[in-house]
Amino acid sequence: MRRDFDAIVLGLGGIGSGALYWLSRQFGDRVLGIEQFAPGHDRGGSQDHSRIIRYSYHRPVYVRLAALAYAAWDEVEAETGEALVHRCGGLDLFPPGGFIPSDDYTESLDACGVPYELLDAAEIRRRFPPFTVADGVRGLYQADGGLVAAARANAAHLDAARRRGAVVRAEAPVTAVRAEGGEVEVDAGGETFRTAALVIAAGAWTNAVLVHFGLELPLTVTREQVTYFAAPDLAPFDPSRFPVWIWQDDPSFYGFPAFGEAAVKIGQDVGGHETTAEGRDFEPDPAALARVRGFCRDVLPGALGPELTTKTCLYTLPPDRDFVAGAVPGHPGCVLAVGAGHAFKFASVLGRLLGDLAVDGVADFDLAPFRADRPILLEKEPVKSFLV
Repeated sequence: MRRDFDAIVLGLGGIGSGALYWLSRQFGDRVLGIEQFAPGHDRGGSQDHSRIIRYSYHRPVYVRLAALAYAAWDEVEAETGEALVHRCGGLDLFPPGGFIPSDDYTESLDACGVPYELLDAAEIRRRFPPFTVADGVRGLYQADGGLVAAARANAAHLDAARRRGAVVRAEAPVTAVRAEGGEVEVDAGGETFRTAALVIAAGAWTNAVLVHFGLELPLTVTREQVTYFAAPDLAPFDPSRFPVWIWQDDPSFYGFPAFGEAAVKIGQDVGGHETTAEGRDFEPDPAALARVRGFCRDVLPGALGPELTTKTCLYTLPPDRDFVAGAVPGHPGCVLAVGAGHAFKFASVLGRLLGDLAVDGVADFDLAPFRADRPILLEKEPVKSFLV
């Protein structure tokens, strides 16, 4: 087996599989992806049937990045023949006096020239009958919102990369990383590999990799969950009639049309307990489920039915909940990404940008707002703010 590669990717979830895909377009069999578990495992944050994709964001930098994200997914779909992005519309719901201001969203969309509609409560109820929102709730509807078929997208990335010859080394935990003289050695699965360009997309295991560089980021890992409810009548929740949605308040809830299962998927954003990558469990949290059920009784009662399944995942959260995406401080050929629990929509384009940054030192999008040495990431006890 080859030991020297033009690029190596650590972690093959959403962003890592995206990086491997785009790097394989440049390097073919001279790129290596390393995964400590089997590809498609459910221990991180990138599996399940669906993740939200949207232009609607609280800052223009994310809106601009979303445009590149849609374009990247278009390219992956064109090559693989997989239907990965499903535009069913996206609805942000802002209750009166809510924690998250709607102006941040409308001003960001306006700054980037992205069209949207503002809906009052009556129009929300008329257009999307499953919602029983109270008068005073306002909606921001964006037609390009929708979902990415997450597990299929990861598999599409990896399958296409393999077809170009990319090497995937699975069930190979990283035990050491040594960077010096412009090159990096990675010990994984009992073997040593070398490269000049390293992409770290390790999710909740990020600090376990960064320790080899003498670094640690102030990251919080939480165990989150979503529940698939077997609604009595699924017809109103068909993707042709029902959008992805986010309740923009504290607590914040979100959900999907019926997709991937004969059920409606709903969860609370940042509703889980702190944990660790190794110490987490997979058992449903009854209190979190009760909060979701309580919300649905008030706002989306038609979704409630027997719990078909509850799935867990991990969020890896910087204190400001912005991504980490850029060079490892002091090591320009080594780059890393932390998705902050909302990056899957950007997974393919972030993989492309990070690969370019690792190989060429530049990318065609300014990632400076997400750099790993921004001030809040240098604080020992930064203030945490996870709702955006």
